[in-house]
Amino acid sequence: MTAKDPAGIAVEDLSEAQAHAELARLAAAIKHHDILYYQQSQPEISDADYDALKRRNAAIEVRFPGLVRADSPSHRIGAAPAAGFAKVRHAVPMLSLDNAFDEADVRDFFDSVRRFIKELKDDPSMPIEAVAEPKIDGLSASLRYEDGLFVQGATRGDGTEGEDITANLLTLDDIPKRLAGAGWPEVLEVRGEVYMSRSDFLALNKRQEERGEKIFANPRNAASGSLRQLDPAITAARPLRFFSYSWGEISAPIDGSHWHVLQRFKDWGFKVNPLARLCGSVEDVLALYGEVASQRATLDYDIDGVVYKLNRLDWQTRMGASSRAPRWAVAHKFPAEQAETMLESIGIQVGRTGALTPVAHLKPVTVGGVVVARATLHNEDEIRRKNLRVGDTVVIQRAGDVIPQVIGVVLERRPSSSKEYKFPETCPCDLRTPVLREPGEAVTRCTGELACPYQQVRRLMHFVSRDAFDIEGLGGKHVEAFWEDGLLKTPADIFRLPGKESQIAEREGWGPQSAQKLMAAIEERRTIGLDRFIYALGIRQVGQSTARLLARNYGDLKTWHAAMVEATAERAAHPDARKPQDVGEAYEDLCSIEGIGMSMADDITAFFGETHNLDVLSDLEEELEVTSLAAVATGSPVAGRTVVFTGTLEAMTRSEAKARAEALGAKVSGSVSSKTDYVVAGPGAGSKAKKAQELGLAILTEQEWLELIGQG
Repeated sequence: MTAKDPAGIAVEDLSEAQAHAELARLAAAIKHHDILYYQQSQPEISDADYDALKRRNAAIEVRFPGLVRADSPSHRIGAAPAAGFAKVRHAVPMLSLDNAFDEADVRDFFDSVRRFIKELKDDPSMPIEAVAEPKIDGLSASLRYEDGLFVQGATRGDGTEGEDITANLLTLDDIPKRLAGAGWPEVLEVRGEVYMSRSDFLALNKRQEERGEKIFANPRNAASGSLRQLDPAITAARPLRFFSYSWGEISAPIDGSHWHVLQRFKDWGFKVNPLARLCGSVEDVLALYGEVASQRATLDYDIDGVVYKLNRLDWQTRMGASSRAPRWAVAHKFPAEQAETMLESIGIQVGRTGALTPVAHLKPVTVGGVVVARATLHNEDEIRRKNLRVGDTVVIQRAGDVIPQVIGVVLERRPSSSKEYKFPETCPCDLRTPVLREPGEAVTRCTGELACPYQQVRRLMHFVSRDAFDIEGLGGKHVEAFWEDGLLKTPADIFRLPGKESQIAEREGWGPQSAQKLMAAIEERRTIGLDRFIYALGIRQVGQSTARLLARNYGDLKTWHAAMVEATAERAAHPDARKPQDVGEAYEDLCSIEGIGMSMADDITAFFGETHNLDVLSDLEEELEVTSLAAVATGSPVAGRTVVFTGTLEAMTRSEAKARAEALGAKVSGSVSSKTDYVVAGPGAGSKAKKAQELGLAILTEQEWLELIGQG
């Protein structure tokens, strides 16, 4: 390990430059694995290794809050819905869960609740009740009922938008088509997990084998594949089950606690996991975890941990959620499974930003029912840190249903003829462009920029991906083939394809009907939201969350484009400035957006500083209509307004104040600027309050703020 090896350095020893590089690597790696897991049901690393990536990312963000990326995995849920199903917009986002990996993490979660809720903080003896239940390893789904009738079902998708799988869910016996009992709200969205029991899974695979059809790797993959069938008759022939555990949109609140609601679910005809229990303390939940872990091997369904949720619904509401997970719940994960196999070769993949990612090709081995054949090695330093060589016997680790990373080498079994792996000095593309690794960065990149065919193709693939323009029928293989034949070179060329319909129809694998469908899909995407447009551009560090932040703060494409050009000019004039206010007003406004620091701002301005990128933007603006992001429809007086909290708050903690503001549609900023609408100043307010006075901004006391939002 060297000073230039951030992937192998302990978080507390990272320099700021190393942390920046490591966060970039982690964001790209986690997004890659999210797509494989949520969209394709073909994951590529283990749950434990995936969790380790997210845990390291979170730890670095805590130590370097100024480097938090707006496309951080901490802000992201799952992956966008797959093509082939109609899309469903979740009225209440289907969030993921933060993870705990040991007893200390669980106690930290309960401590965080006590710090957040003021009366718990003031009275350390007040108990914290939690509902604990096994974490089913299946596919999350939401069920919408109106007047007691099941009217729509959807997958989680990316948490905001999922797939409409109503017809498939109607085939499940565990899902009531009409609610039983009484007292249910007019609109009720029940959420839970679709799964396949182990015994049903074995029977299904036996039938598949007898018919010469696909054998599923594990029950989770079988359940996911069965539920995503375009033909509901196939789903109906598969033995799927459903456990309910939560709710989303609801027309009237259900009285009582979380535990009470689960009992009502049973009254209304749903199945709730029989191992669920109401626990009165952290000691109780840890005791249940031990009990469930001891029963895990004998259960007829796969689980990968135990979930803990605050029982009091008012505390759940007050704690709210981050962009990807509720603050009032946590998943306590089980330890990972391990196995040994041979590292047969190391390949190199080139991404859209030119990053060279080494991939381990393994001798296939079964780990917990899943056949593992490859795993990402992330970067050159990861290979060196683990001392990996082709021909080594390596230890791989798996938890749940995800293909693992390599975690170590069995040195005593290393062949005497093995040689150290030498990272390539040129890009594997035909140009053989030299590669470069910047000081302090973990990633090695091709220097070919847009001349590199891999980067050109990957950028086009990103542009049409489901999170971006989502052009159905224009998948990666088609993009690559069109690029090779000269039909596509830039993103705007996609919208000139309709003039080449007959040429496409004559291509192998195409025909008049498929070509016509592609043209219709392209025409449909000539109008697109600003957030998707920004994300599609492929700006480094600008993921979906960042794109939404930019779209929400700047409103329309013209305003955003002009502001970024101005911020770019300011940064070029002050390249060595270390504080946003020393660069310029437009640059400072960009940095003042909560979640966007100078690191992200520099990547955005670097994009606008490249002439060819401006040409791409201008070309696209000729072809497209980019619409503004819809305002948050909360009906609150602070929706869409920017607020800054400073000083000591007395009626609530700072975390709770921020959560309440965001829930009402406000934008919470970490710094004061001319774009700030309200500054809420408590006792001890310092420089932020002073700057607000200088700018003539509205300064509110905490009580005035509470009265403004109707909570005074």
